[in-house]
Amino acid sequence: MAGTAAPAEHADPAGRLGRAAAEVFGWSRLRPGQLEAMEHVLAGRDTLVVMPTGAGKSAVYQVPALLLPGPTVVVSPLIALQRDQVEALHRRHAPGAVAVNSARTGGETAAAWEAVRAGDVEYLFLAPEQLAKDEVVERLARAGPSLFVVDEAQCVSSWGYDFRPDYLRLGQVVRRLGRPVVLALTATASPPVREEIAGRLGMERPAQVVAGFDRPNLYLEVRRFTDDRGKRRAVVERAAAQHGPGIVYTATRKDAGTCAAELAAAGLHAAAYHAGLPPAERSRVHGAFLDGGVDVVVATSAFGMGIDKPDVRFVLHASAPGSPDAYYQEIGRAGRDGAPATAVLHYRPEDLALQKFFASGHPDTAALADVASRVHACDAPLSPTRLLEETGLSAHRLTSAVGLLEQAGAVTTTAGGGLLPAGDLPPAEAAARAAGLAEARRSLGRSRVEMMRGYAETTGCRRRYLLGYFGEDYEAPCGNCDNCGAAVREGRTARPRREAWPGRGTGPEPGGHAFRTGARVRHRRWGEGTVLGAERDRVTVLFDSVGYRTLSLAAVVGRGLLVPVAGPSAGPE
Repeated sequence: MAGTAAPAEHADPAGRLGRAAAEVFGWSRLRPGQLEAMEHVLAGRDTLVVMPTGAGKSAVYQVPALLLPGPTVVVSPLIALQRDQVEALHRRHAPGAVAVNSARTGGETAAAWEAVRAGDVEYLFLAPEQLAKDEVVERLARAGPSLFVVDEAQCVSSWGYDFRPDYLRLGQVVRRLGRPVVLALTATASPPVREEIAGRLGMERPAQVVAGFDRPNLYLEVRRFTDDRGKRRAVVERAAAQHGPGIVYTATRKDAGTCAAELAAAGLHAAAYHAGLPPAERSRVHGAFLDGGVDVVVATSAFGMGIDKPDVRFVLHASAPGSPDAYYQEIGRAGRDGAPATAVLHYRPEDLALQKFFASGHPDTAALADVASRVHACDAPLSPTRLLEETGLSAHRLTSAVGLLEQAGAVTTTAGGGLLPAGDLPPAEAAARAAGLAEARRSLGRSRVEMMRGYAETTGCRRRYLLGYFGEDYEAPCGNCDNCGAAVREGRTARPRREAWPGRGTGPEPGGHAFRTGARVRHRRWGEGTVLGAERDRVTVLFDSVGYRTLSLAAVVGRGLLVPVAGPSAGPE
């Protein structure tokens, strides 16, 4: 009743959450940021949480779910990750956790949905591709979920390093479910990525809880090589010399198998893991690593999401990944128990050519034009199923095309999941705009490769470089990277005046404006972007059109190339 004081039980959300955490999960205290995020969720507010790997993001939905009516839907990208989360909830005797995915038998799937219908499910885990099915969304809508959780939310952003088209439909799924509270979770997201995640998911004035990115227990090191054979030998020798379980990341499946065999020959319990292996073998390796039966997993980037193993003592990279985002996510799997751990990048400049190749795909303009034409010609909403049949595209390519056309303002998705033209934009022009957005995404990918090169080649504090990439201030030296250690031994500073990557700073004040982190600026050639950091002599900007650029302040200010954008700071739309 309006005006009636809330009962004491409901007036103390922190107390309710703390009791639930203790009684069900056995947690006597919650980590920094967890309680704040939980309180927002319990109050019915959309929430975006950015916490480093190992900081306990899953707890942010697990505890409030116990106090909210209706089931909690958790969108999780990997079947192995769903299985681990369900098993962890069962071990803690949490109520009703089930998963629906392609690995379940027909009988298991039917039983899971019957439990949802009967109201016996508190946590329902789904892969994003499951939500492409109308019958799945309709079943969820009937269940009346109170909380919609998007795990690994960086996958929804084209600015994120791990963009996946299957995540693009989640915003319209939320609308079809009656707009439950949305909780987005990610370990790595710079300010522009956070803004796009919120926009893509249709989050309404979300609370943002961003824990510090720093992992001070990780020792950061880069070893540089001129020949591939010497680099491969050094990776095997370093892995064999390390103590405790570890992960070695390779660029290709072939390299993973070769390195695993060499480590096994050296006496280690090593196993390869990549997407080309049968699901049963991947599951076996995953389980053996968690249980201690495998010392070292040699893997491509397919291995890692949701690795709930606190005592990983080292992560070695046999080649540089395609971005600092991916690198920081992968090394974050080490030292989750807070004890010292090591992250070593084995770097050969030529290896980044492979990453540039991965970042240089071309959009299918013909497919974009075909989809736009078919949607434009329909008077009623066109179903994705019909589009699949008419175009002959795969579900993945169709989702990607529709996402680009939606970004271009040519297509909109109805609450029922059908597609309609968003305006009078001719199909050819719509396809051209969408292709331009795809080109911007490729430029961003290539710029990330160059930022990874900057990390490998910097002579300054490596921790400062990585944290600056995410827009977080850090005063060097860190005392726990190879460059800072060398600087101490040689009696010099690890923060040279012309650092390769600027961290947050006040910067100069051209025209009275300080280039502060988060400020929106406009470049004469590259258009608008967001400042990620500034120093006395340079500024780094994430441009909407071309990605990351580190610019000389003397050049851009002196020639008027970079100016502030009036109005509040905002990420890319």
